[in-house]
Amino acid sequence: MTQNPNSATSTASSSIVNPHDIVALLKLDSLFSLIFNTYRAPPNWIRPQGFVSLCRIILEQQVSLASANAHYLKLNEYLEAITPDHILKLSDTEMRQCQISRQKSVYLRALSSALIEKRLILEELSGMYHTEVRSKLTAIKGIGDWTTDIYLMFCLQSKDIFPIGDIAVVNTVKELTDAKKREDILLLADKWKPYRSLASYFLWHYYLKKRNRLSE
Repeated sequence: MTQNPNSATSTASSSIVNPHDIVALLKLDSLFSLIFNTYRAPPNWIRPQGFVSLCRIILEQQVSLASANAHYLKLNEYLEAITPDHILKLSDTEMRQCQISRQKSVYLRALSSALIEKRLILEELSGMYHTEVRSKLTAIKGIGDWTTDIYLMFCLQSKDIFPIGDIAVVNTVKELTDAKKREDILLLADKWKPYRSLASYFLWHYYLKKRNRLSE
């Protein structure tokens, strides 16, 4: 079967971080040569496709990775397994005991209901165009562009995504370039096509390394 070159999922041989694309990106913008020469290449951050990963990304919205991971571990310890059925059986009190905020409880339940009712079938996303994936995911309450971007990159290994809503990525661009406004940052990121996911990985890598923070 020939893979659709525009589908969300890259093949294993063309994961986001690979030697060919690194060379190509470094030629597009010296910014990435600077990062590479200082910190080398980023890890190829990847997560399994599916419900659990999407739940984790929801928990990571607007909080640190450390906080989100602590909340995820609490939830994982409380449940036999993180499934849509189990999420929907949790009361508000149980959600609070797992350190899940009221708002994120609503989001996790909305996602769970969509899967149970077959309004969303996560297994189908890998064969869709990026725009189709975005349309499917953002139709669910609590899933916006940032959550979709992270799922596209980390879970589907989509190679040309730029998460303009990510504070670490945007702040790194502002630190290292003259682009300060949203429209200028997007214009700059256009130069990095079709390697914007790799560019984002480099920017995260710089952000974490400079601050002596661990990744996941």
